[in-house]
Parts: sequence; structure tokens; C-alpha cells
Amino acid sequence: MLCATSRFLAATALRAQPRGRGPALRCRRRELHFPGHPEPPLCDFLTGQLGRPSVPAGRRAILRRGRMPPAVGGGLAGSELRARRGRCGSQAARAVSPDVAVEAAARSHKQPAPGSRHFEAAGRWALLALVTLLSFATRFHRLDEPQHICWDETHFGKMGSYYINRTFFFDVHPPLGKMLIGLAGYLSGYDGTFSFQKPGDKYEHHNYMGMRGFCASLGSLLVPFAYLTVLELSKSLPAALLTAALLTFDTGCLTLSQYILLDPILMFFIMAAMLSMVKYNSCADRPFSAPWWFWLSLTGINLAGALGVKFVGLFIIVQVGWNTISDLWHLFGDLSLSLVTVGKHLTARILCLIVLPLALYTATYAVHFMVLNKSGPGDGFFSSAFQARLSGNNLHNASIPEYLAYGSVITVKNLRMAIGYLHSHRHLYPEGIGARQQQVTTYLHKDYNNLWIIKKHNTNSDPLDPSFPVEFVRHGDIIRLEHKETSRNLHSHYHEAPLTRKHYQVTGYGINGTGDSNDFWRIEVVNRKFGNRIKVLRSRIRFIHLVTGCVLGSSGKVLPKWGWEQLEVTCTPYLKETLNSIWNVEDHINPKLPNISLDVLQPSFPEILLESHMVMIRGNNGLKPKDNEFTSKPWHWPINYQGLRFSGINDTDFRVYLLGNPVVWWLNLLSIALYLLSGSIIAVAMQRGARLPPEVEGLSQVLLRGGGQLLLGWMLHYFPFFLMGRILYFHHYFPAMLFSSMLTGVLWDTLLRLCAWSLASSSLARGIHTVGIMSLLLGAAYSFYLFHPLAYGMVGPLAQDPRSPMAGLRWLESWDF
Repeated sequence: MLCATSRFLAATALRAQPRGRGPALRCRRRELHFPGHPEPPLCDFLTGQLGRPSVPAGRRAILRRGRMPPAVGGGLAGSELRARRGRCGSQAARAVSPDVAVEAAARSHKQPAPGSRHFEAAGRWALLALVTLLSFATRFHRLDEPQHICWDETHFGKMGSYYINRTFFFDVHPPLGKMLIGLAGYLSGYDGTFSFQKPGDKYEHHNYMGMRGFCASLGSLLVPFAYLTVLELSKSLPAALLTAALLTFDTGCLTLSQYILLDPILMFFIMAAMLSMVKYNSCADRPFSAPWWFWLSLTGINLAGALGVKFVGLFIIVQVGWNTISDLWHLFGDLSLSLVTVGKHLTARILCLIVLPLALYTATYAVHFMVLNKSGPGDGFFSSAFQARLSGNNLHNASIPEYLAYGSVITVKNLRMAIGYLHSHRHLYPEGIGARQQQVTTYLHKDYNNLWIIKKHNTNSDPLDPSFPVEFVRHGDIIRLEHKETSRNLHSHYHEAPLTRKHYQVTGYGINGTGDSNDFWRIEVVNRKFGNRIKVLRSRIRFIHLVTGCVLGSSGKVLPKWGWEQLEVTCTPYLKETLNSIWNVEDHINPKLPNISLDVLQPSFPEILLESHMVMIRGNNGLKPKDNEFTSKPWHWPINYQGLRFSGINDTDFRVYLLGNPVVWWLNLLSIALYLLSGSIIAVAMQRGARLPPEVEGLSQVLLRGGGQLLLGWMLHYFPFFLMGRILYFHHYFPAMLFSSMLTGVLWDTLLRLCAWSLASSSLARGIHTVGIMSLLLGAAYSFYLFHPLAYGMVGPLAQDPRSPMAGLRWLESWDF
């Protein structure tokens, strides 16, 4: 590596020329050449278009001086920039000397023999099959173990069951991944009856292998996808094989692929989108052909899939978007293309990369809502109108009194998404938290403790007494809300709220409905006149505390364990109307009133789609670590600082520990640093107009463009996590790890070729490259042999015991296996 860098710097110093020596130099066509390869050359990183070989074979042989080692099956030996057609194109054509043209014509007839091409193609297919077979073998080995729930299988396996049972639930992620898990379980004979209560519960007779097998299949395909992507970017089989080995022998990727999780599904769509993008870039010299349309459409389909599994799928959308904008910008600058043609390119990309993904993404939600049509644990996260469409919900096909009356038993729901119902229970606020009175919270689920009785503020008579006439509650009335289960009134005073400063505490106070004046509230309908009756479900109401003048609301903050991790209710002195302080009456029971049907309240599909996204976004932002729950920080991830326990703690347990193969991960980290250094040197030299031999220039373009695409993918899938306020886990880094592994394959293959090029001896050059690649392959394989018990599971002594299979391998104190 050092010799290559020295050689490169010497060439740069000796051959650098001032820029601007004439149009022929500025616009000289730099194109790619791949000896031994009949395929199209490397795709342009910015434009996504292909170069066409222009360096004649004889001239290339003279320049090469026998120093470049051939790749296994052929590899990249030289490359140059895509020609830009237009004003510079004609000048560049005129700059080509006659002897070069004659030499090119003389050499143009020397093509590889048909038998050689067929043999090479067969070899490539055989290598791809071998890579794929090895990937599937490692992922499916001991897939049935352990035969109990591991880590987040308790969530995503349960959600797969919900789809089979058509039971509505709420999750912070889009539905596609869980739908596919449920479909895999259904097709494999799982009946959806296993409860998935907690990690460690045994599956017993339930068929869980279909869901694990589905995730393992998608996880296995990551390796061939990465292999093909690197092969397309570098045209080098050694680089592709090294990338495949790094991912095949990574214990972290293997572990994530073997369980019922969203991660292998997400990474599948990310890698499929990346491969499709690179493939349609390679068809840029054949625009609007069948392969071009196929890969462009497939890119859009995979983008929809990535976003449909998790919102972090937006990162690969940004990468494809940047590639597309760069491509269109260069097409716009190509003066040989008419504006009509450029418009066709723009329209094709809008249809395939915007309209098609949005249509598919929306369709997944349509299927999601159609399948989950039964009431379930997710009802309370959504509005009353949303719940009215769920079979089994008390609002579905229900008939309730239209107007609110005194004596009615009601539930009061906050209009801010994912806040829930006004709730109380017999537990008191602890010492030092305001007044030691009954807790009042909001709760997201249906519960008897959500029920309140609405009463007049100045009487204790029973409004449901048949001798009393019905009296409706009107805008501006002074009321009391009595908790049905505990008979305590909704109460506030000047004590500070538990979590929110400058807000007042809200409690349950009194005995059998008898309290004091701090129990009185004025009920107001938003944007209505005094005296108007209050409609159930449809009226947006506020409760103004009569003594303090504050407004009842919920901060949305999660209370500690003493508050059962429910949400804080406060009385805010700030009277500005916000959704936190606006409520509606949902359940309404009053035997003295006639009922009306709620069918008219059911929302349209666009309203459902919008509401579900608002709830998911709020749920994502509200994910906070629980007590004693393990989390990690983004800076931990690339250095493999700490893993994640999937199963087991003690020496008698079946233990699985999510940890990346340290040799692979630290090599990836080193590769990123080396890429930034070497890429900066090369970019500066080329910007200064250095005249490089075609071999060095070609490898430099591979490093800058192919490597640049991969570095961009790594950055997009890693750095945004530093800006996130939600809880983070180690497994969030794995999409970025895929890109860093591909970058490692491209970088080391290129550096070894540069190093070999600087040597005078052809046999020594070939040996340097071969030995370097083989050393990296064997190192990855041997490290996998050492660390594979982390992924496949282990029983017996812990790592600190000399008898343990992991004895001596706890290289960092933070590794907790």
C-alpha cells in the first residue's frame, strides 16, 4: 500500500500540468477499459452512464509494461471518465491523433474467442452459485435453535400472529415487514395461536420455522446482492469475492438473519434497491430499452419495500434520489440530446422512482387496514372515528346518545395522537410529588378505570333518577367529573405537576363524590357559542379549572414506575389551544337518552392513512429506554464496542450474543479511514491535471466513483442516528455495515492492484495481489471459526472460564458474553 502511494505521488509530481492548456486537454475523453471483460465498463458515480473503451489494446500494452496483475476471471485494469457529448465532444474527437485511430482500427478485430467467453460466463455463474450456496448454508445451519423466543421475536412474532388472526395492533414501524412475517407463518402452517409473551418462552408444538426460515432466506440473499453490486461497480471478481466473504463470515449479520425480526427484511430491500440502481446505471447507454425499464422499475419497487418495513428506508431513497438528480443534471448538459429526450428521461424517473413507490407503499397500508379489521390492543392509539371501523370495538356499528347529558357515564379521549384516555386508579402520588392524592393519568388502552360520571357542580342528586328530567350539558357549564371506580372527583390545585414545571398537579380527590371547589371545571366547546349542546365524538372540548384558571391537558411525558409508565396529566396555566388540551367524549352511556348510529363517523382511507402516520411518528419519537434496559450510542457501533444479548445469561442457558465479527468490523473501520486518505490524494492529483497511466487512472476512477457510492451509502445509513432522540440499539448499524463491507472489498482490491502495478516484475505483481486477497479471505474465515459460537449458540461455561469455547476471545471488556 505504501509503495503504491509513493509511486502514485511520484507520477503526480512529475506529470502534473497546468490546467487550461487548450480545449483538447480539458475535454479529453476519459473512458473505462476492462481487459478480458466483454461487459460494459464501470458506471459513472455522478451520471450513472457508461463509458466506451477507447484506449487501443496495443497502446495499453505499451503503457502497462507488464505490471498489472490480472484479476481472477478478469478484473479492472484501466478506466476513464464517461465522455460528455456536446461542445467538448467534437474538440476531443479532433484531438485524437491519426496514429491512434489507425492503431485502434488494427486492434479492433482482436476479440476473445467465443469458447473463452462462454467458459468465463460459466465460471462467473458458478462463483455466484457458490457464494449464494455458502450464504444459505451458514444462515440455515441450526436455524431451529434455540426453540424459544429470542429478543424481539416476542414483538414481531406476535405481530405476525395478529395478521393471521386479523387483530388490529399498533407499531411504530410501517406494516410491510410484519405482514410478510405473518404471511410466511400462515403459508408454513402456523395458526397464530402462540402468545409470544416474553423472551425465553418455548415454542413447543407451534410451527415457528416458517417465519424464521423466511427471514433467513432474505438474510441469505444479502451476500449475493452485495457480490453483484461490487462486481458491477468495480468489474473485479476478487473485490466481489472479498465482499461476499466479509458478509458471509460476519457473525452479526448471521445472527440477525436467523430470527423473526424486521432487520433482514429491511436490509434485503436496501441491498436490492442498491443493486437495481447500479444495474440501471449500467444500462445508461441503452436508455428506454427493456433492461433499462426493468431495473429502473425494480429500483422503485425496492424503495417502496424498504420504506414499507421501517422509516429508515428513507436513507436509501435519499441515495437513489441523489444518483437520479446527478444523472438528470448531466443529461441536461448533454447538448446532443434534445429537450424532448431529456423530458422523457425525467418523466420515466418520476413514474418509476416516485409514482410507483408511492403507489406500492400506499397499497401496503390498504392491505394492512383491510386485513386488520378486528378490535385489538392498538385501538386506543387512534381516534374514536378510526376505532368505529374495527369489528368488536364498542364503537363499531354502535348506537349511542348523540348529546352529552348529566349523569352519563363517559370516557374522555385526548385528541393528540397516542395520548389516550383520561384515567385514574387507586394508587397515590408518592411523597414529595405534589399532594399525596390519587393519581390521574392518561392511558392508551380500554379500561374500566377510564370511566367517569359527569355531574353538576352544586348537587349530589342522581341525574339518572327517573323522576328527574334529562338535562343536557352545554358549552360553558360548570361540572364535576367523578371517577366511576373510586368515586373521587377530578381535582387540581397550585401544587406543581410531577414532571412538567410551571404546570399544576391533577389528582383524584374527595369521598363518594364529595370534595371541594377545586373539583369544579368549566366545559367549553372549541369555536362554539355558549349554550350549545355538546355532541358525543364530534365536539372538541376543553376543561377549564374554575379556581386556578388552568386548562386540563396531557404533556405526553411518561411517568416513572410509580405512575405505571402511563402519561402525565397536568393543568396548564397557558391557555393557548393545543391538541394536548383538547378532548372529546367517546363512550357515552345514558339509559334515558335515545341512540344514534355511528356509521356516519367512519373516516375515509386518506384520513386513516394520515392518522396512522402521525401516530407512528409520535410513537417513534416517544421510544425511551426503560429501567435496566440495554441501549447503545452510535459511536459504539463501528468499533464493535458492545453487543446485544439475544438469549440466555447463565452458564446453563442457551446463549446467543449479537456481536459483529471483530476482524471484519475493524477491517471495515480501517478501510473507511484508508479510503478517505487515498481518495483525497487521488482526487487532488486529478484535479491538478496529473497525467496518469491508464491503469492507474482506471483504478482511481473505480476508487472514487464506485467507492464513493458505497461511502455515501455508509454515511447516509449511519450519521442520521446521531440526530435521533429516540432509543437506539446496536442492530441499527447493520445497514451501514453492509455498505462499509462493500467499500472494503473495492478498496483493498484497488490498493493491492496499485501496489502490484508499482513493481517491475510481472510475476511478483501477480503474487502480491493474489496473496493479499487470499490473506483477507482466510482471515475472515478463520475469525468466523473462532467467533461462530456467538451466533449459533453456546451452553456451558462463560467466556472467563478456560473451558469455555469463547475463552481468550473476550478482546474488549465491554463484550458481555
